[in-house]
Amino acid sequence: MTLGESGLAVHRYGERAFLVDCANSAVDDALNWLAAIDAYDASRQLQSRPGASTVLVQFDPATTDADELERALEQLAPIAYDQPTTQSVIYVPVVYDGDDLSDVASIAGLSAEEVIAAHTRATYTVAFVGFSPGFAYLRGLNPRLVVSRLASPRQRVPPGAVAIADQWAGIYPRPSPGGWRLLGHTSLKVWDEQREGSALLSPGTKVRFVDASSDAADA
Repeated sequence: MTLGESGLAVHRYGERAFLVDCANSAVDDALNWLAAIDAYDASRQLQSRPGASTVLVQFDPATTDADELERALEQLAPIAYDQPTTQSVIYVPVVYDGDDLSDVASIAGLSAEEVIAAHTRATYTVAFVGFSPGFAYLRGLNPRLVVSRLASPRQRVPPGAVAIADQWAGIYPRPSPGGWRLLGHTSLKVWDEQREGSALLSPGTKVRFVDASSDAADA
């Protein structure tokens, strides 16, 4: 492991990758370091994927000098990440009928209505995508809604389930096991293999949740 002046840690990750760890750096937002790596990699020879506080940088040893790349990564300075999208914010309609809504309210010391208000008031940013194709980890959750995962994960969470866990908000893109706490559901498809660009949400995308519960009741 090497450590840059900014506190950025660069780890060897096998023979074809480095793991850039920004958890203890001056700027701990991985997207800002991803932007710096993309700016350095003008010829797009690298494949860079952000995590919660890391960026995995993959390279081809036949065309890239690993030692030179490591030195370059150590010297990076973070820059603002500019999401390449024509839509500044994606609005997600949510029917707040989740099985864990009342439990979240009880843990947070709020009413269900206050949980919904806090959830819809925030603007979220996709920090990274993982767990399953199209599952975006959304940063920006109101601190009052920070709750632990379930002690025992559900065997099946339906697609479109809107959930929170720890500091994150998310939307389940397909049926899967899951331990996040369910607040409601959306009809918006965040993963569609028939759509060009199957994943609706990518790192840097802004997201707002909109309460559609009354619309569902009127239907």
